[in-house]
Amino acid sequence: MPLVMVREYSSRIDGDVARLALEAEGIPAVLFDAGVASLGLGPIASARLMVDESDIDRAKAILDGADD
Repeated sequence: MPLVMVREYSSRIDGDVARLALEAEGIPAVLFDAGVASLGLGPIASARLMVDESDIDRAKAILDGADD
């Protein structure tokens, strides 16, 4: 299945925290463009958190719960 974006993060650290939260729940995730995001360019260079298309709804629910 293809990878789809769950969220975008302006910092690599925020993206990695979210990635680890998903992986702790058994959802494999990968952070794209994390190196560019670490340059601090804000919205022009965000880190994209990607999951398998079949995991998107569960990943969103986990991340929404983590924001509380």
